[in-house]
Amino acid sequence: MKVLVVDDHPLVREGLRLSLDALDPRAEVLEASSADEAFACTDQHPDLDLVLLDLGLPGLPGLVALEELRARGCKARIVIVSASSAQSDVVAALNSGAAGFIPKLSSSDVLIQALRLVLAGGVYVPPQALGSLDLPGANDTADAFPKSLQQLGLSERQKQVLALVAQGKPNKVIASDLQIAEPTVKAHVTEILRALRVTNRAQAMIVARRFGVR
Repeated sequence: MKVLVVDDHPLVREGLRLSLDALDPRAEVLEASSADEAFACTDQHPDLDLVLLDLGLPGLPGLVALEELRARGCKARIVIVSASSAQSDVVAALNSGAAGFIPKLSSSDVLIQALRLVLAGGVYVPPQALGSLDLPGANDTADAFPKSLQQLGLSERQKQVLALVAQGKPNKVIASDLQIAEPTVKAHVTEILRALRVTNRAQAMIVARRFGVR
C-alpha cells in the first residue's frame, strides 16, 4: 500500500505515519507539506492507493486541492483529515469526491477503522455529521422530494442494500452480507442513487439516515 500524507504540520504528519504503520507495517508513506508538493508527488506516483489531505493547507485550500487532484487524474482514495468538524466542510468534501472525512480529534483507533473501511471501498462519515447535513433535495418542496422511504419506490432488496450503504459498507461486503452477486449490488446502488437524487455513496449515506435508515 502506498499512501500520501498532505499536511503542513510535521507533528501531524508524523502522527498519521505512526497510525498508518499500525494499519499496515508494509505501507510506503510519502509526505507533502503543501498542495503543490502533493500535485508533484501524485504525478510522480500514479500508483498511490490513498491520500490523506488536510483542509487548512497554506496557499491553496484543501477542497480546491482535492478537486485539482481529481482533475489531474489521481485515482487514489482521498480522505480529508481536518481540525475542522464543521458540517459545511464535511458535505463540501464529500460533494467534491472525498471517500471520507476524519476529524483530527478522532482517536487513532477510529482513524484506523475509518481507513480500513475506505480502503475496502466504503465511505467514512463522522457519526456526528450523519443525518444533519444539507444535501441536494434536502430543502425541496414536498412535491419535489419524497418525505418517506416508502415514497422512493425501492424494492425490498434495494432497501436492504440501502441500509448497508448507510453503514458505509462497500459493494463487496454488501454482496457477501446479502448473498447476492456484486454486479447485482452495483445495479441496486445505481438505482438507489437515482431514487435519492444524489450523485455518490457518501450523499446516499446521509440522506438514508434522514429517512431513518440505520
